[in-house]
Amino acid sequence: MKRTAGLCALLAAAAAAPAVATEWAALPGATGFRTVLAYEDTQNGVRVAPFELLRHPVTNAEFLAFVRSNPQWRRGGVPAVFAESRYLQHWTADQEPGAAQSRQPVVQVSWFAAQAYCKALGARLPSWLEWEYAAAADSTRADARQDPAWRERQLTWYAQPSTTPLAPVASQPPDLHGVYDLHGLVWEWVDDAGALLISADNRDQGAADRLQFCGAGALSAADRENYAVLMRIALLSALKASDTTANLGFRCARNLPPGEKKP
Repeated sequence: MKRTAGLCALLAAAAAAPAVATEWAALPGATGFRTVLAYEDTQNGVRVAPFELLRHPVTNAEFLAFVRSNPQWRRGGVPAVFAESRYLQHWTADQEPGAAQSRQPVVQVSWFAAQAYCKALGARLPSWLEWEYAAAADSTRADARQDPAWRERQLTWYAQPSTTPLAPVASQPPDLHGVYDLHGLVWEWVDDAGALLISADNRDQGAADRLQFCGAGALSAADRENYAVLMRIALLSALKASDTTANLGFRCARNLPPGEKKP
């Protein structure tokens, strides 16, 4: 209960802060979208409701503005239960990204911190299905996943050394929806990351030793040729919400405003 109360207090404070200027892309959603996750109720496809997504991952400059308005999320001030010791360790100081250039995506952020940032925008982290749906597009098609050339481009990123400096966001052309960097820059948190460790038998959900099998969530995936997406499932299913890594960032999503027409 103390942990829940503490998180609620941090999120409430973040929500009261001024929102950062952002650019949103409207995505039309789909019926019968084929997810790689082999749940019992996804065999015939799933519905993804229309939603909005930040056009690019949150940058160091944008996250710096957030922590300045929300000192409880500055490095060194966040309880360990919400962010481990590597939180924002690539920054020179609590309010100085330093070598982490302003237009590079912010990394070393926990799920809790990412969710708090999105909360400050009146938004949320995207669900896995929303992220997967958005990431299926290329510059001309809403779903390019069956194209071997599309898959090869995603795999090229995985061949790069992990020490390769991060490029600025939006360095590459946008996709069909006007969204940048869903592949080839950083991994991204999703709202339901903790639920991605699945098995063919849903009765196994919630097993106490789930983290013992690092990346086992990917074993339940329906499209095992889509290695780039399966790797993301493997990573997210192995993390705790307080974890951070040097190549994991985030972007926010939100429902379409009331009365707004679907794209």
